[in-house]
Order: sequence, then C-alpha cells, then structure tokens
Amino acid sequence: MIQLTDPITALRGVGPKKEEALAKLNIRSIEDLIRYLPREYQDRTEVTPIADLRPGQQTTVIGTVSRLTQNYYRAGRRQMLRVHVSDETGALSILFFNARFLKKAFREGDQYAFYGTVSQVRTGLAMAHPQFSPAEEREEGILPVYPLTQGITQKQLRDWQRQASPVYDQVREYLPEEMVSRCRLMDPGRALANIHFPESRDRYREAKFRMIFDELFILQTGLMLIRSRSTGARGIAFDPQPVEQEYINGLSFPLTGAQRRVVSQIMEDLESDRIMNRLVQGDVGSGKTAVAEIAMFKAVRSGYQAVLMAPTEILARQHYEGIAPAFARYGIRCGFLSGHMRAADRRDTLQRLETGQIDVLVGTHAVIQPEVVFHDLGLVITDEQHRFGVDQRIRLREKGTDPNVLVMTATPIPRTLAVVVYGDLDLSVIDEMPPGRTPVKTRSIGEDLREDCYRFVEQQLAKGRQAYVVTPLIELSESLEVRSAEEVAEELQTRFDGEHGFGAYRVALLHGAMKQEEKDRIMEEFYGGRIDLLVSTVVIEVGINVPNATVMVLENAERFGLAQMHQLRGRVGRGGHQSYCFLIIHGESEVARQRGEIMESSSDGFLIAEEDLKLRGPGDIFGTRQHGLPPLVISDLARHGEILQQARDEARQLIEEDPQLLHEDHQALRERVQGMFGSGLTLDL
Repeated sequence: MIQLTDPITALRGVGPKKEEALAKLNIRSIEDLIRYLPREYQDRTEVTPIADLRPGQQTTVIGTVSRLTQNYYRAGRRQMLRVHVSDETGALSILFFNARFLKKAFREGDQYAFYGTVSQVRTGLAMAHPQFSPAEEREEGILPVYPLTQGITQKQLRDWQRQASPVYDQVREYLPEEMVSRCRLMDPGRALANIHFPESRDRYREAKFRMIFDELFILQTGLMLIRSRSTGARGIAFDPQPVEQEYINGLSFPLTGAQRRVVSQIMEDLESDRIMNRLVQGDVGSGKTAVAEIAMFKAVRSGYQAVLMAPTEILARQHYEGIAPAFARYGIRCGFLSGHMRAADRRDTLQRLETGQIDVLVGTHAVIQPEVVFHDLGLVITDEQHRFGVDQRIRLREKGTDPNVLVMTATPIPRTLAVVVYGDLDLSVIDEMPPGRTPVKTRSIGEDLREDCYRFVEQQLAKGRQAYVVTPLIELSESLEVRSAEEVAEELQTRFDGEHGFGAYRVALLHGAMKQEEKDRIMEEFYGGRIDLLVSTVVIEVGINVPNATVMVLENAERFGLAQMHQLRGRVGRGGHQSYCFLIIHGESEVARQRGEIMESSSDGFLIAEEDLKLRGPGDIFGTRQHGLPPLVISDLARHGEILQQARDEARQLIEEDPQLLHEDHQALRERVQGMFGSGLTLDL
C-alpha cells in the first residue's frame, strides 16, 4: 500500500520523464500530489446535441469528423486547422490555431468527444481549442481541472490522483481540536478527497471551506510571526531633531496634507527605538517618491545608509536619476546597482558601499545578493511592493542590523482588506493628489468606434506624443473574440502607409514572454522617444514615467478588472499634456458597462478598488501576484473576506498563546507555515 511520504514514482505510469515534469509543478511525493488542488471543475455529465448549442456555453459535444481544412491568415504566417464535425442534429467547426501537428490526431469518419466553449463566428458556431478524445474514451462526470506543465495531461493527473486516494486516511489533523470544533472544519483527509472528487455538492462546499480556511489561516499565522519579530523589538532610533525639514524646505512644490500626515507617521516611527515596518499606499501620482526621499534624507542625516529596491532596472534607474541630483545638493552620495552593470563598475560600487562612501543605494533585486555589504544600513525601502515576495523583503532587511523598513505600492487595495492583507505592516495611505494634476479623460466605447479611436491616436502621434495599446493576450489562442498583442501590433504596423498613417511612426510589441533584456531595451527606447506606439500586454502595468505618453487604449477592456484598468490608465497623464484613455469593450456585458461608467466618472484608485470588490470576477483585483504574498491556490482575498477575518482572529489567538509555535501540538502547523513562506520565514527553535 502506498504511503503519504512515498515518492511520486510509486504510482503506475510515473517514470523518469513524468517524474521530471511533475517536479516542475513541485510534485515530488504522494503528499505533494494530493495537496495539488484543482483550479476548476468541468461538468462532463451531459452531452449537448449540436442543434441545441448556444454561444458562451461550455459543454461536451460528440460528433463525426467529415473533413479537415487548413487556412492561413496574417499574410500567410499563421495557420488555422478547422475540423468539420456533425451529429444527427447539425454541424460544428472545431478550430485550432498554429497547431499543425493536430491534423494527424483526427481521422475522417471517426467519432470524437469535444469539450470546450461554444463561440459564434462568421461561418456559424465553433469551438476553439477544445479538449478532445475518441468518443469511446471520453471522461464523464464532474472532473477536476489542474494547472499543467509540458508533458503532463489532465487525464494522467486525474488517474494519478485516483491512484493516490487510499492515502487520504493518513492525513493528520494539524489544527488544535478546539479550533476545529469551533470553526466546524471537516477532517483534512476527507476534505482533500472531496476537493479532488466530490461526493456531493454539500461535501464539496464543506471541503472547500476547510481548504480555504487552512490556506488563509497559515497565511495570517506566518504574517503575524513575521510581525511579532519586530513589534516592540528595539531597532535604530534616528535623530529626534527635525533634520528632514531641510529637505522638505528645498522641494520645488508644497507637500499635500496627505503627504504631511504620512511623513509625520514615518518620522514618529524612525525617531522611536522600535523597528519601523510601514506600508505607504498611494495612487499613481500621489507623491510616494517624495515621501521616500524625505525618509532617506532623515536616515542619512542620522548617520545611516538607505537603500531603495525597485522591480525593474529601468524603474530603478529612473528613481536613481531623480534622486541622485536632488541629494547631491546636500552632499549625499548615491550609488546604483543592477544585474547588468560592467564588472568593474559593480566592484567599485560594492567597495564604496561597504566602506560607507555611498549613502543611498538604488537598485534592482541585485541589492539583495550575498556579496552586497552595507557599512551601516538604517533604512530599507521597496517600491511597487506587490512585485516582491515577503522573502525578498526579509532578505533586504537582513542587509543591516534591524533597519527600519518602508514599503510602497501604487496598486490600490480596498480599505476593507488592506489591514488584513498586509498583516505584517503598519499602513499609511496617501489619499490626496497634488494640485494641478490634470485628470486623464476616459471614454468607454464599443468596437464600432475603434477606427475613430485609432484616428485620434494618430492625431496625437502627429503632435509628437506617444501612446500605449494594451491587450489581454500575447497571441490569438484563448478566444476567437479577443484581439491579441501580436495581432494588433501587426495590424498597426502594416495597415497605414508612411505618408498618411501609423506607418510614419515606429510601432513596437512588448509582452511578458520576452527575455528581460529585450523588455528593458524596448521600454528604454519608448522612454527615450524612439518608439512612438507601444503595443503590450499588462506587463507595462507597473512601468516607468513617460511624460510624453498621452493615450492609453485598452483592447477588450471587458477582460480587465477595474483596479487593473486604473493601473494601466496611470501610465499616461504624467506630463503637462492632456491625456486620454479609451476602453474598447467587446459585447454587451452589464458588468463591463458598469466598469466603463466607473472609469469614466472617477480617477480615485481607492474608490475604484472598492467598486471592483463589488463587481469583480475571480482574480480581477489581486490577479496571480497576490501583492507579494506567498501564492494562494484556492482562496481569493476579495471573495473570501469573511473566512479571511475568521482565520485572522484564530491566528491572532493562537500566536498570543504560543508566540513562536513552540508547543509540541503546534509542530505540524509550524511545518505548514514554513512550507508556505519558504525562505521568507525561518522559525528558530
């Protein structure tokens, strides 16, 4: 009989190649496998006759292949395979893009089962990229759907999960008995069984509650353990005199009331002997950088070094280019560090940093590498906090002896969730914009006005401005009705000639699958004005300051959440020119219409985040990054707010009773917390 601790190779069908592929999913043991949870389920209990299909329906169809055709599009560079199938009620097209190899998977006259989403296309109803199998081999019932990697299929993963089912009885409870009773939690082994293969809808709901509670409870326990290390702990007390006022007086603009309030909170932290762990949350353009500069000035004037870490090289360099000359006026020496520096420059920077000849270091992840040594680090700042994990923040903090920590984010998060999500940080909010900032004019339009929109973009380019076009996909693969970045870029590059259209300007494509060096090069060229129109996926959501960019066009805006649209809109309106944002919405979704109205009427990121919480679909606010927190598999911080609060209350009570989880009954919990946070949390005995 297989055991919970057995290697994954104990299962039939898992040889060396499958073992290697499963390792990419962090599945190495039987326990890893049963804790690898489905992302969704497919109802394969019914087969729908073709005549009864409706656009948007997700279902199973069984049909006979009558013929196969191949079509080329986009100047012959892309290929589409069309599989013509029919049953006794009608005909349906099965479409595969850029998948020539699939032609050999079908034989005319044979019957196949297809599971996918029905779409309306010009020639009738179709399914794009459905799952399929010979009809006699089709899977039935309510089936789990797992995230996959190359070399692993859903059918294989389901089979291995079924093989592993006897070990559910070996899963032991790790929560205190009284907590399990108080929260009415299902046994963990039975919960896992019902997550993978539900006995009933009621058992599934109980199992899902247990899994969500577990995940959020472990998250909150870990955050509280991190916070407990610095709360009340003695740290560095900066100069109690208002030395920062010299820098504030030298600014070319007055601080807003919100900035003054946040600066006051930070100074109170810095002047105490308690370690500061503070998050500054402020909308794009609210002045977070000025607040960070004041904090760094305070650190240096108090005799310590400061470091600012940004998520990309171009953003870090932009920070450096703004900070260095401003600080130089006060004799403060700045340095820059990234992974792409010349070896000699890097050695020189590291040497000056260690000997105290650099007061403020600005850089990328390179600043947390082992060879980076500070002379006397007193303040650590991370920008765009949601791009960094908790472990990276801790590694940066460990560069000094209990330095003060300030983290910043321009990503609005609903006030109702902020305190819970950032459980290890004190929260400051800059909720006021500097005077004189011109709001971005926003308009929500249908596809019928796309041509008018692009003519307007062209007019802006003719004035010497720059523009962004953002799409939800890299290439045409997820849906027939979603425009991809590649498709839009090719269209804009080729549809106009050099005298009368976009052909007179340089159009570039940017997406997340590119190498970092290529992305940095393209962004550098856009920043420098050598690219006029940048077609991109949401990789530019956290970007750089390009004051000359005045237009943001969001294709298929219905695919974006409100908060994400607001972040993307924040890429423009950073200079002295009136800026514009166009939301091109496909279809007639009521939620998309409401989102468009909110975007047109408000530029308040916090209000928008609250509205998004009411309107959103799964993942719209937090996406997959979870704001730098450990990755969450089954829980959703916005939808599961009540469970999150319950888990937080239970975690707080437990940590009050056992602050380091040293009780022998909490050893399994310690292991679970350590497993979630990884190197970001070391629980010392």
